[in-house]
Amino acid sequence: MKYLTHNIGWKLLALAAALGVWFNVASEPELETILSAPVEYKNYPRDLEISSNIVEAIDIEARGPSGQLRALTESQISAIIDFSSVNAPGERTFTLTQKELNLPRGIALVRTIPAQLRFTFEHRTERALKVEVPESGTLREGLTITSIEVQPPELSIAGPASRVAAVKKAVSDPLDLSQVKGDSEQVLAVYIPEPQVRFLTVPRVTVKVHVEPTH
Repeated sequence: MKYLTHNIGWKLLALAAALGVWFNVASEPELETILSAPVEYKNYPRDLEISSNIVEAIDIEARGPSGQLRALTESQISAIIDFSSVNAPGERTFTLTQKELNLPRGIALVRTIPAQLRFTFEHRTERALKVEVPESGTLREGLTITSIEVQPPELSIAGPASRVAAVKKAVSDPLDLSQVKGDSEQVLAVYIPEPQVRFLTVPRVTVKVHVEPTH
């Protein structure tokens, strides 16, 4: 009994404060809101890559007390997709629920847009591509190009198997011949038109141009 009455004043004050907070929340109007949330991924499968489009954000429709909804829009809510069940190539569907969003107590999930995310997983593969160097500008009169050397001549790429196979070539920025006044070199960035594929090294080459006077 003495434990119940020990510091009874502070306990009653704390109870009153808790009741006050509860009544304040309970008296707030219940509203709905729609907000955007980034999508995060964890437990990415080793040796597999996503070849379908990767979703970066979804819309969340949530219901709850107005005060909590205001706080929700100011917080960092995100949808976390767990890939731990993925261990082989193929298509996988993930349904978005309150669990993936980890919404605070008192906030109910009405729906997400989209309601599901579907991904295609493929084996990761690598491949070496020859770098093509287009030319621009006009070589000045009195000079003839004897050779053009590209270093490195090939660059390695990696990504989902089908995407890597679809890449036909790697192309550098144009070699500006108007800037060639003698034996010279230009460092050029290299590009591949496939967003799902990446270079394994810095995507640039050094192009050495050797010239001689025109006879």
